[in-house]
Amino acid sequence: MALSISAVVLLLIVVILLIRSSGLKAGHAIACTLLGFYLASSTVAPTITDFTNNVAGMISDIKL
Repeated sequence: MALSISAVVLLLIVVILLIRSSGLKAGHAIACTLLGFYLASSTVAPTITDFTNNVAGMISDIKL
Protein backbone atom coordinates (compact mmCIF):
# COMPACT_ATOMS: atom_id res chain seq x y z
CA MET A 1 0.00 0.00 0.00
CA ALA A 2 1.44 3.36 -1.04
CA LEU A 3 0.76 6.43 1.04
CA SER A 4 1.28 9.84 -0.49
CA ILE A 5 1.67 12.81 1.86
CA SER A 6 2.56 16.29 0.76
CA ALA A 7 5.95 17.47 2.03
CA VAL A 8 4.29 20.63 3.31
CA VAL A 9 1.81 18.67 5.42
CA LEU A 10 4.56 16.38 6.71
CA LEU A 11 6.80 19.31 7.68
CA LEU A 12 3.87 21.11 9.31
CA ILE A 13 3.19 18.05 11.48
CA VAL A 14 6.88 17.86 12.44
CA VAL A 15 6.93 21.55 13.42
CA ILE A 16 3.76 21.21 15.49
CA LEU A 17 5.19 18.19 17.30
CA LEU A 18 8.46 20.03 17.97
CA ILE A 19 6.62 23.07 19.33
CA ARG A 20 4.58 20.88 21.68
CA SER A 21 7.19 18.43 22.90
CA SER A 22 10.70 19.73 22.36
CA GLY A 23 10.26 23.29 23.43
CA LEU A 24 10.63 24.81 19.97
CA LYS A 25 9.50 28.38 20.35
CA ALA A 26 6.88 29.76 17.98
CA GLY A 27 9.28 32.56 17.05
CA HIS A 28 11.86 30.02 15.91
CA ALA A 29 9.26 28.24 13.79
CA ILE A 30 8.24 31.55 12.20
CA ALA A 31 11.88 32.38 11.46
CA CYS A 32 12.35 28.98 9.78
CA THR A 33 9.18 29.53 7.74
CA LEU A 34 10.35 32.94 6.57
CA LEU A 35 13.73 31.45 5.66
CA GLY A 36 11.91 28.86 3.55
CA PHE A 37 10.00 31.57 1.70
CA TYR A 38 13.19 33.52 1.02
CA LEU A 39 14.99 30.37 -0.15
CA ALA A 40 12.09 29.55 -2.48
CA SER A 41 12.52 32.87 -4.26
CA SER A 42 16.32 32.68 -4.45
CA THR A 43 18.58 31.23 -7.11
CA VAL A 44 19.16 28.19 -4.87
CA ALA A 45 15.52 27.07 -5.23
CA PRO A 46 16.03 24.77 -8.28
CA THR A 47 18.90 22.99 -6.52
CA ILE A 48 16.81 22.46 -3.40
CA THR A 49 13.90 21.20 -5.52
CA ASP A 50 16.13 18.74 -7.39
CA PHE A 51 17.64 17.49 -4.11
CA THR A 52 14.20 17.04 -2.54
CA ASN A 53 12.90 15.19 -5.59
CA ASN A 54 15.95 12.90 -5.63
CA VAL A 55 15.57 12.08 -1.92
CA ALA A 56 11.85 11.40 -2.39
CA GLY A 57 12.68 9.14 -5.33
CA MET A 58 15.25 7.23 -3.29
CA ILE A 59 12.77 6.76 -0.45
CA SER A 60 10.06 5.55 -2.81
CA ASP A 61 12.46 2.98 -4.31
CA ILE A 62 13.03 1.31 -0.92
CA LYS A 63 11.38 -2.10 -0.83
CA LEU A 64 10.26 -3.26 2.61
